[in-house]
Amino acid sequence: MDETIVQMVCNVKYTDCCSSNGMSYIMIISDMDANEFRSAAKQLVDYIADYIENIRDRDVLPSVKPGYIKQLIPETAPEDGEQWSAIFADIEKVIMPGMTHWHSPHFHAYFPTANSYPSICADMMSSALAVIGFTWISSPACTELEMQMMDWLAKMLDLPEHFMFSNGGKGGGVIQGTASEATLVTLLGARNKTLAENGNNKELLTKLVAYASEQSHSSVERAGLLGAVQMRLLPTDENLSLRGSVLSEQIKRDRANGLIPFFVVGTLGTTNTCAFDNIPELGKVCEEENLWLHIDAAFAGSAFICPEFRHHLNGVEYASSFNMNPHKWLLINFDCSTLWIKNSEYIVDAFNVNPVYLRHDNQGQIPDYRHWQIPLGRRFRSLKMWFVFRSYGIKGLQNHIRKQVVLAKHFESLLLKDDRFELSTPVDLSLVCFRLKGTDALNEKFVKLINDAKCIHLTPTRVGGRFIVRFAVCARTTEDRDIDFAWNEIQRQALIALTQ
Repeated sequence: MDETIVQMVCNVKYTDCCSSNGMSYIMIISDMDANEFRSAAKQLVDYIADYIENIRDRDVLPSVKPGYIKQLIPETAPEDGEQWSAIFADIEKVIMPGMTHWHSPHFHAYFPTANSYPSICADMMSSALAVIGFTWISSPACTELEMQMMDWLAKMLDLPEHFMFSNGGKGGGVIQGTASEATLVTLLGARNKTLAENGNNKELLTKLVAYASEQSHSSVERAGLLGAVQMRLLPTDENLSLRGSVLSEQIKRDRANGLIPFFVVGTLGTTNTCAFDNIPELGKVCEEENLWLHIDAAFAGSAFICPEFRHHLNGVEYASSFNMNPHKWLLINFDCSTLWIKNSEYIVDAFNVNPVYLRHDNQGQIPDYRHWQIPLGRRFRSLKMWFVFRSYGIKGLQNHIRKQVVLAKHFESLLLKDDRFELSTPVDLSLVCFRLKGTDALNEKFVKLINDAKCIHLTPTRVGGRFIVRFAVCARTTEDRDIDFAWNEIQRQALIALTQ
């Protein structure tokens, strides 16, 4: 077949030939070349910048119904490649109608998910390099930059030196995908440590018991399920904080019943209300009882780079592991969940499988991160930390945290001026928990009215049986005017809820 005809009919870039079993075939190959990539990428970068800078103009919540995409795209992939222009045009047609705009200044649900231009650039570079950094030799830069970035952030947080590679000990840091992964990894490490201390008797597995606050994230309970151990969710005090005395008493009861306590999760900044467990008290109990203390500071941990919030981390010296999510509040795009471990050998021993094809001459001299996580493969995520830390500097990151705390305080001040509302918990960082004075049914109706209107987005929770409304300052671009906009919408919907 004439190559020109093939290109005309099939709209391809080039053809090639191959043979199999004595038969020759024409391979029709459609590929974006370097020049087309330059053009497409520049177009997409402009689109991304326009999207972020004009995101206020979009409804924060979509209006589509489940299954909407099936009505907009074919049921099968195209036989022949399509032009970039057609793909680009479908972004607005297919994707944007179904987007919840997490980075809108009118998004006040859940917790922030970080986003910044330097981090986006780093993700582009990571995608271009496309390394799979499971061992040092698979990409030395991927491993060594991660080690350095984990030490940079550890110093910003004023973590104990035993968590740093620069200390030369057994500790160090690793980037996980999520805080959920970090909790599971450390639970498995603690399980491995405890079984080793008890003669590796696998029959003891059913007797292992872990502990956390009843306010802890659902992923903590899920880690117990995946780790095949019992997980006790313990009651909290009037500040929704888990105290050492409660933990100590439960440990005594469990030991008396022949169980083996081994693992405790202390939460700093709970999802429900941003409450803080009493880490110094929990730490002392764990030290006395020889239990692994893991600190989950997924959201709030970023704030600890500011000296005025660092007191929440007091007691971290007792911890065997500490985790926070820069991808929540430190301007680093998902996914980047940082985990520090006091003694990495417990994790490495739990996950170490060493086939010949993954070995290299420098084993043992430097970490192979495949032993520090559940997946084998991993992206070059430390590039995001490197780009963001250098672009903003410590002062710039601190200012970002402080600005959003001030914005939350601004919302709190507006709320306190309206006697129809009440605060549900004290406001510490950038989360405000409140409710209309009245029944749970009234507040449920109130939240539904807000989210149905799609001007702003809020999420509720239940604490102590009460229905509570959460207002989080999320987007990097949120300003005073956005808080005022949200407050006006909240007042408008409150009036409707109270008069209907």
